[in-house]
Amino acid sequence: MSSGHGTIERRRPRRTADVRPLPGPSAKGPGPGRRRGNRLSRLLSSSLVQGVLLLVALVWITPLAGLLISSLRSEGDNASDGWWTALGDPSQLSLDNYGALLKDSGIAEAFGNTVLISVPTTALVVAIAALAGYAFAWLEFPGRDAIFLVVVGLLVVPVQIGLLPVAKLFGAVGLFGTVAGVVLFHVAYGLPFAIFLLRNYFAEIPREMLEAARMDGGSEWRIFSRLVLPLGRPAIASLAIFQFLWVWNDMLVALLFADSGSQPLTVALQSQMRQFGSNIGVLAPGAFLSLVVPLIVFFAFQRHFVQGVMAGSVK
Repeated sequence: MSSGHGTIERRRPRRTADVRPLPGPSAKGPGPGRRRGNRLSRLLSSSLVQGVLLLVALVWITPLAGLLISSLRSEGDNASDGWWTALGDPSQLSLDNYGALLKDSGIAEAFGNTVLISVPTTALVVAIAALAGYAFAWLEFPGRDAIFLVVVGLLVVPVQIGLLPVAKLFGAVGLFGTVAGVVLFHVAYGLPFAIFLLRNYFAEIPREMLEAARMDGGSEWRIFSRLVLPLGRPAIASLAIFQFLWVWNDMLVALLFADSGSQPLTVALQSQMRQFGSNIGVLAPGAFLSLVVPLIVFFAFQRHFVQGVMAGSVK
């Protein structure tokens, strides 16, 4: 309204309905990743799914139980009836077969060769892949993308293609028939997948963390060892488990590149298969020993393995 002393504007008070909340995390619903995680949790908690999983576990564990019981029975008992009869007659079970296995120089040497092949191969693949993955993810150097594409392309190369050429090469340099030759072959064919996996995992690390470390005077090696490796522990543990299982259970590469003095447990057990009826007392405990070691490794690193598999699945 107007008066002689000036004009006074009357302002309409703002109504509550005119005030709109600012968009933010609280105004949004759960993200698609969290919704998928919730649906997956509800699905796994259902009785039907739990029953199916229990059935799958029983089907999977039955052969393992049969192998364990057969390894504890004598050759005569295994030849006369099935392993399940020992469930009603525990007197059939003993550790005599394992004592005989330890006295078998061929099996004991093969088990040692398996350890000498699997452990260095896993350590070398993880160490080289971690260094290369960090370089491909965060270091700038000429031809970085082209070299990484070559590494990714090697993932589709079947292992059978390289058996004959590498065997000729190892024969020329004196590595054929040795533990070192088997290790080098596994390292060469394990690196492409390992580098691809760790590079993608390291690339998800926030750039601001690395830039802050560089501003504080940290060298690339210090950033890699003190920052990247601890953050990448789940992926590294998952890679180590997979690589160890692949090498421990391998028979094709060892069958070609290893001789009688460097053959692993899988090849030694395969050579006994031709006399399965008379060597069940050695085969059963040897097969169970070959099976139980990867299980121990898996359950020892199970927590890190689950973290590596689930990393990035729910945001």
